[in-house]
Amino acid sequence: MASRVTIARLSQTDCAEFIAAAKASRRLHASWVSPPLTAAAFRAVLKSKPSPGNFLFAIRRRDTRALVGCANITNIVRGNFQSGYLGYHAFAGHARQGLMTEGLKMVVRHAFSELGLHRLEANIQPRNAASIALVRACGFSREGFSPRYLKIRGRWQDHEHWARVAR
Repeated sequence: MASRVTIARLSQTDCAEFIAAAKASRRLHASWVSPPLTAAAFRAVLKSKPSPGNFLFAIRRRDTRALVGCANITNIVRGNFQSGYLGYHAFAGHARQGLMTEGLKMVVRHAFSELGLHRLEANIQPRNAASIALVRACGFSREGFSPRYLKIRGRWQDHEHWARVAR
C-alpha cells in the first residue's frame, strides 16, 4: 500500500501554513509542545537548527499536500556515537489517523539510511499516551525515566527516554 504522506525538509516557504496549523492546534498541543506561532519565531527556529547537526521535516498528505505535522532530528553527534534526538508533533485535523506514524517511520528510515545514524532518542512526558504509542509503533523501546528533565512552557517536566537503533 502506498504511503498517504510525504516528508520534505521544512523551509521558509512552509512558514504561513505552519503558523496557521500551529495556532489551530493549540488545544491538541496543550502542555506537550510549544511550536512557533509567529513568522519571526518560525524563522528563528529554522536559523537555530542549521544542518548538518539538525534536520527539520514537514510531513504532508500526499493527496492534498496539507501539513499533517512536523518532525525533527536534532543535536546529531557523529564519530563513534552517530546519534540524534527525535522530536515531532501532529497538527489538528490530522491526529489519530495513522498519518504521523507513516511520516515518522519515513523520518526514522531517513535518519538511519540517508543520515547514517545508529541511534535515535525521543524524550516524552509520561502522560502523553499518544506520543508513546507513536514511538512504539515506530520500533522504539523505553530505556528509562528522568525527573524534571526538560522545561516545557516554563515548567520542568518529567520525561521517559525512548530509543531505537539501526537494524
